[in-house]
Amino acid sequence: MNHSIIRYILTRVLEFAGMFLLLPAFVGLLYGEKEGFAYLFTALVSIAIGFAGKFWKPKSKVFYAREGFVAVSLSWIVLSLVGAVPFCLTGEIPSYVDAVFETISGITTTGGTVLGDVETLSRCTQFWRLFTHWIGGVGVLVLILAILPLSGSYNMHLMRAESTGPSVGKLVPKIKNTARILYEIYIAITLTEIVLLLIAGLPLYDAVTLTFSTVGTGGYGLLNSSVASYSMAVQVIIMVFMLLCGISFNIYYLLLAKKPKEAFCNEELRVYLLVILAATISIGISIRGNFSSIWEAFYEAGFQTISLITTTGFSTCDFNLWPSFAKMILFFVMFTGACAGSTGGGLKVSRLIVWVKSIRNEVLSVIHPHSVKKVHLDGRALSGEVIHSIHLYLIIYVCIYIVSVILISVDNFSFETNVSAVMAAMNNIGPGFDVVGPTGNFGGFSVFSKCVLMFDMLAGRLELLPILVVFSARTWKK
Repeated sequence: MNHSIIRYILTRVLEFAGMFLLLPAFVGLLYGEKEGFAYLFTALVSIAIGFAGKFWKPKSKVFYAREGFVAVSLSWIVLSLVGAVPFCLTGEIPSYVDAVFETISGITTTGGTVLGDVETLSRCTQFWRLFTHWIGGVGVLVLILAILPLSGSYNMHLMRAESTGPSVGKLVPKIKNTARILYEIYIAITLTEIVLLLIAGLPLYDAVTLTFSTVGTGGYGLLNSSVASYSMAVQVIIMVFMLLCGISFNIYYLLLAKKPKEAFCNEELRVYLLVILAATISIGISIRGNFSSIWEAFYEAGFQTISLITTTGFSTCDFNLWPSFAKMILFFVMFTGACAGSTGGGLKVSRLIVWVKSIRNEVLSVIHPHSVKKVHLDGRALSGEVIHSIHLYLIIYVCIYIVSVILISVDNFSFETNVSAVMAAMNNIGPGFDVVGPTGNFGGFSVFSKCVLMFDMLAGRLELLPILVVFSARTWKK
C-alpha cells in the first residue's frame, strides 16, 4: 500500500472541501446569517490543512486499483466528516452523528434526512445540504481530475473506483479530458434547469438549490412537503430533469459528437425508458381510485416512478397510502435504479439486463447443451470477467443488504420500515416506506443503526467494493 500517495490525495480533497464550504459561507453573508461564520471557519481550517499537505509530496507514484479504491473511499469519508462540522457549530444539528448522517446522505445523493423540520434551517445550511448533492452527483475526485488533474498513471483507477455502474470507459483518450467533458455536460444541465425554474416563477435561491438536488438526483428539499407545494410547471421541470439525469452521460456525449443513432439505439436507455413507462401505467391503474381523475393518478404515478428509479427521492404525495401493488412496483424500481454512468444510484439497468440475459442463456444451455451462448450488450459480447464481476456484485449486495436489515432490526421498527430503510440507503434513494416514508425521516433510529445505514449509503454510492476494501485488514499491509 502506497500510503504517501493516498495522504497526498486526501489533502487535495480537504483543500477542495474548504473551497466548497466557502459557498454556503457566502450565502450566509449575503442573507446576514451568523451561521455563515461556522462554514467560513471550517472552510479556512480545511483549506489550511489541505495546503500544508502539498509540502509532503508522495515518496512513490506507484498506484494500483487497491490504492484507487482506498483513496476514493477515504475521500468521501473525509469530506463527509468535514462537511458535518458546520451543522454542529451552528447548533442546527447538535449531534455529530446526526450531522455526519445528514452529510453522507447528501454527498452520496441519498436524500434521507434525520430532520423533522427542514424549514427552520438557515439559508446557508439549506444551501450546503442541497449543494452536497451536486458535489456527489458525478463524483468528488472526478471533479478534482477535471479542474486540477493529478499527474501520473493513476487517474483511471480513481475514476473507475468512483464512477457508477459495472464498468467505466474513457470518452476520449485522456482521463483528464473525460472528466472535464463529464462536468461540462453536468454544468450545462444544471444551468439549463436553473433558467427554466426561474422562468417557471421560482426565486433564484430556490431555483439554484432545487437544481442541485435534482441534477445530483439527491432529493433534499427546502420544504417539509418536498416539492408537493410547488406549481405544476415546477414539478414537471423537476420531473424531466430527474429523468434526464438518470441517463448515462455517455449518451449526451454521443449526441454532442453527432452520433444520434448510436445514442438512441443504446440498449440500457431503451430498457430504462420501458421500465418507467410500464411502472407508470401499472401504478396509475392501481391508484386511480385514490385521485379525483385518471390524469392526476397517472401524473402522480409518473412523478414517483421517475423520482425513485433515478433514486432522487422527491415526492408530490404520500405514496405510503397507496395500495400494496403500487408500492411493490415502486419497490422494484427502487431496486432497479438508473443507468450506469448517470448521477442516479441503485443496481443499475445495465446489470439487470445482464442478469436477465444470463438466466436466459442458462435455460437455453439446458435445452441445447452443446450450444455456446454469450451475453451481448449493445451488440457487443461481454467478457467473462465483466459478467463475473456483475454476478459477484449481486452476491455482495444481497449479503450486505440482509446483514444490514438484521442489524437495524434491534431498534424494533416494523419489517416494512427496516427492509425499505436499508434499500433506500444502499440504493441512495432517500425515502422508503412506513416510518421512513415520504412524510417521515430517519431520526428515530439509534446511533448504531444510523452507523449501519451510513455504511450502506457509502457502499451503495461507491459500488460496494471500494468501501469493503477499506475495511479489509490486508489492504493496509505493505
